[in-house]
Amino acid sequence: MTRHLLIAGVAVAALSLAACGQKTETEGAATPAEQAATPDANPAATIITPSNEAAAPDFVAKAGASDLFEIEAAKLAQTRAKNAQLKKFAADMVAAHTKSTAALKKAIADSGQTTLAPPVALPNDLQDKLGDLAKADNFDAAYMDNQVDAHQAALDVLQRYAEDGDVAAIKAFAAATAPTVQQHLEMARTVRDAVK
Repeated sequence: MTRHLLIAGVAVAALSLAACGQKTETEGAATPAEQAATPDANPAATIITPSNEAAAPDFVAKAGASDLFEIEAAKLAQTRAKNAQLKKFAADMVAAHTKSTAALKKAIADSGQTTLAPPVALPNDLQDKLGDLAKADNFDAAYMDNQVDAHQAALDVLQRYAEDGDVAAIKAFAAATAPTVQQHLEMARTVRDAVK
């Protein structure tokens, strides 16, 4: 009798384990297509990265375009801004981002990456931002809001490349430049708050 109970218990356990591994269809359950269309609970998992910022060509394009945009926006601010503190900030940005572009070019040369170069013209998205800025009614506020956003984006790109970059000399440039951009971001926030 004990033997029959033992065999029956083992059979029930085996059937239970087999049932655990099977999917059951439940009314109202999400189909595979519905599951694929539902974003993850982790918001970072839903952010699409448009390019590989750890690859030197993408980093150089983004960092160079960022410097170029900062210079062009600052030149515009020097002619349109009303606030003296903002005009000084803009002059500082022209000098700092011109220096940053020169340092990036040196890092590229030091790395031996002869096919890389910072862009000489703004990409369309940044050209559009510059055009919108030029038409802004309250230029001072628009410029400083723009500067906070632009410096945060540049800092993110620099920090990612400094961490995961694939070319040592350019990676060193990113690591050395990130603290300066962090300072610019803090300055931009201070000036923005003073202008508002």
